Amino acid sequence: MGNYTVQSTEGVVLRPIVAGVVIKQGGKYLLVQEKQPKAYGLWNFPAGKVDLGDTIEHTAIKEAKEEAGFDVELVRKIDIFQDNADTPPKHAFEAKIIGGELKFPEDEILDAKWFTFEEIKAMQDKMRGPWIIAAINMVENNI
Repeated sequence: MGNYTVQSTEGVVLRPIVAGVVIKQGGKYLLVQEKQPKAYGLWNFPAGKVDLGDTIEHTAIKEAKEEAGFDVELVRKIDIFQDNADTPPKHAFEAKIIGGELKFPEDEILDAKWFTFEEIKAMQDKMRGPWIIAAINMVENNI
């Protein structure tokens, strides 16, 4: 899943779209620690770019499996986050685990851990972006 910008026949530029899942279990949230150079060491929830031909929902489910080892069911769409027109829209879903076990690809992810909401708020400067805490906050406060 590389960066891509596609020029359509109508002259409209299509930008990447990101989809991810907020998984809460036992009062804690699952975060994965990025290994890719541009985000090395930063925490995120399982998320990735939507491949052409995939749905946003399928991508969210697929990323939970690929980055954390869990089979999930989407509970609801939390929101769409976008900083500005130059950044991809990020679709966040609340999900529940229905199978699998915690395991992550070591070539893509440094670590995966469960954190309380208080712990996450204290590590804002270690997050991949502000949308992560915003989405988790919405789940925590039933928004």
